[in-house]
Amino acid sequence: MSSMTKPSAAVPAVDLADEAAYLDAVAQARQAADAYYGSGESGLDDESYDQLLRGITAWEDANPGQVAADSPSQQIGGGVALGDVQHAVPMLSLGNVFSDEELTVWAASVERRLGGEAVAGWAVEPKLDGVALAARYSKGRLVQLVTRGDGTTGEDVSHAIGDITGLPAQLTEPVTIEVRGEVLMTEAQFAAANEQRTAHGATVFANRRNASSGSLRAKDRAYRIEQTFLAYAALTDPEHTDDLTLAALTHTQLVARLGALGLGTTAGTPVATEAYATLEQVADRVREIGALRSELDFELDGAVIKADSPADQERAGTGSRTPHWATAFKFPAAQKITVLRAVEWSVGRTGVIAPRAVLDPVDVAGTTITYATLHNPADITRRGLMLGDHVVVYRAGEVIPRVEGAVAGQRTGDEQPIVFPERCPRCGADIDRSQERWRCERGRACGQVEAIRYAVARDALDIDGLGEKIVVQLVDKGLIEDFADLFTLTRDQLLTLDRMGDRSADNLMAAIETAKTKPLNRVFCALGVLGTGRSMSLRIAAHFGSLQAIRDADAVALEQVDGIGNEKAPVVVAELADLAPLVDKLVAAGVNMEQPGFVPPTATDADADSKTTADATASALPLAGLTVVVTGAMTGPLAERSRTEMTELISAAGGRASSSVSSRTHLVVAGENAGSKLARAQALGIETITPEELAQRLAALLE
Repeated sequence: MSSMTKPSAAVPAVDLADEAAYLDAVAQARQAADAYYGSGESGLDDESYDQLLRGITAWEDANPGQVAADSPSQQIGGGVALGDVQHAVPMLSLGNVFSDEELTVWAASVERRLGGEAVAGWAVEPKLDGVALAARYSKGRLVQLVTRGDGTTGEDVSHAIGDITGLPAQLTEPVTIEVRGEVLMTEAQFAAANEQRTAHGATVFANRRNASSGSLRAKDRAYRIEQTFLAYAALTDPEHTDDLTLAALTHTQLVARLGALGLGTTAGTPVATEAYATLEQVADRVREIGALRSELDFELDGAVIKADSPADQERAGTGSRTPHWATAFKFPAAQKITVLRAVEWSVGRTGVIAPRAVLDPVDVAGTTITYATLHNPADITRRGLMLGDHVVVYRAGEVIPRVEGAVAGQRTGDEQPIVFPERCPRCGADIDRSQERWRCERGRACGQVEAIRYAVARDALDIDGLGEKIVVQLVDKGLIEDFADLFTLTRDQLLTLDRMGDRSADNLMAAIETAKTKPLNRVFCALGVLGTGRSMSLRIAAHFGSLQAIRDADAVALEQVDGIGNEKAPVVVAELADLAPLVDKLVAAGVNMEQPGFVPPTATDADADSKTTADATASALPLAGLTVVVTGAMTGPLAERSRTEMTELISAAGGRASSSVSSRTHLVVAGENAGSKLARAQALGIETITPEELAQRLAALLE
């Protein structure tokens, strides 16, 4: 079986020294399970609960005669009992594995139960992070919804009928069937749910699972919350369904059949249920699902591996809590619970005042997190956060960690309100609170030094020798107000600065003169337009060709640029209007305002031949039509090239540079210390090459 890079390490068990420690652990686990399967708001995050449960199981294996009757290891769903609706067939839990070695051991146990015969095939699907639900249909009509509860009985939540996407009121065929799956919230549904909560004076949900569990069970709310159902099983015995064809279907075929009936499934997503012949293929798919995790609109915390054949499932059998023919491969936790200790307020180069959470350090998905974004004051208010709160911190892939919400049930009464700034934290000016993102009323003037430093950085105008100390002196002496004033500085003015000699002044003057000739994308990037960066600046420059054309464009025209939607386009238009005086100064100083190699689009019949020629030329470029991700340090002929320079090179070769690896990526250039992006590319089967190999492909452009 192939080695798995992510996930690979098993979750360590909590070490229980004696029976007293064991009984205390059982009590902690039961309390956490009661909250988890009840309100969804547990004081333990998933990984901590897994560690506790593994410790309990290890102690019980060593002391089989002293197993507590209420141990969560002995019961489905931690032994939680909710409701009194009897399940026709128990809704079981899944066992867990945490490494490729444990997966191999589990697969061998399945084959032993088959008398040493090989499993006919495996099905692999995502382990959805939501709430297990049974949906009962009679003659195609949805008649009842029941939670898993303790696996034997569950709670009737039929009041939620009509609120769950993926559970149609009527199937496409008049089939009587009980379908099982997971209720969860997409990112958009979670945001909408919290908006409704705050609008009705309720506290926000700490995370999506909390939101799903609480919303599913709530009966008398004045508002309705939309959720999503994804099916992964059904009762196929003739005594439970009138569709006699179901019992003969493999698991993969059954999920496809449920989708055909109009039920929600993962079909059509990158993590859809798939069948595989070998365990090595299973391992590859598990790794692929882990790599895709951060790109999905719904949350998952692992992959589920099942014997695909119903005959294999029947022969392998079922235990009291778990089926022997299925298990879950748990991924490293993308969210953890920690304590919010403080909130820091910083002012960016455009004057935006941003809060940042200071946390008790916590390991999330292999990275120690001490700080996390809080977005803006309105977001803090919506989430009802307080200093001292136990908060859910979320991080998946390479996404900046964020605070999802507070675990309100963990509050002690000692928490303190977060104090919002009355005036700008940097300059003391008034604050513009007209939008959710607060801004110093002085705007870019407040972030003057930061704005200038951003403009002259390597990814923008790349003015070597113009460090922070020099920028601060230039501003303090009144020699410049913005970066456009750099182009009218004199050598004598530079010599008035501390520690500025003749040679340094000459070098800086030469670097400033060179900056005048930078391509338009670098100049546009230097402007620091909200919602744009180096890659977007290149796309905008390549689309319009000149800064004047960009200034003349309205929101509709800007929406034609790849990556600019109807929300961002008006912001860019407004920003350029605000920056008009700065742009005029740049034009007057003789700074280049054109994009090299720009060919205006031709749309008339008379220009058809030239357009065909241009299209043919573009398609002949070495990276034509390819989305390319560059990661790690460049070596060989491309050594010392910045990310912006690599982006420009890829664009010149006909490609599109991207910062993240996804199923839509065509090529990954992996330099030294490439890290997780390389691992993700390999998991997705994307072509990877070295910087030297890229240089060979682009040799004509590097001459």
